[in-house]
Amino acid sequence: MKQKIANIKNTVWNGAGIGLIVPIVPGVLVWYLMQNVKALRHADLLLIGCIAINAFLMNYFFKLNKENIGRGILSITFLWAFVFFFYKVL
Repeated sequence: MKQKIANIKNTVWNGAGIGLIVPIVPGVLVWYLMQNVKALRHADLLLIGCIAINAFLMNYFFKLNKENIGRGILSITFLWAFVFFFYKVL
């Protein structure tokens, strides 16, 4: 697994792709739970946990000296935060 991660090219676009795709998987699971479990109907902050996964990934790539991937993840994380903000406001 580490070899596959090490082979990822150090580009901002790769980081943006990772930052876009990774929160979707747990986000779909959390959304499903929010819709079908009565106790979690108003637990919107679980969605923030899905976005927080990007922070761990960003830190991991910075430790591997792949700064451009980390920057791509960071920029997409801000976009996810804006999406969550508009979801909460509307």
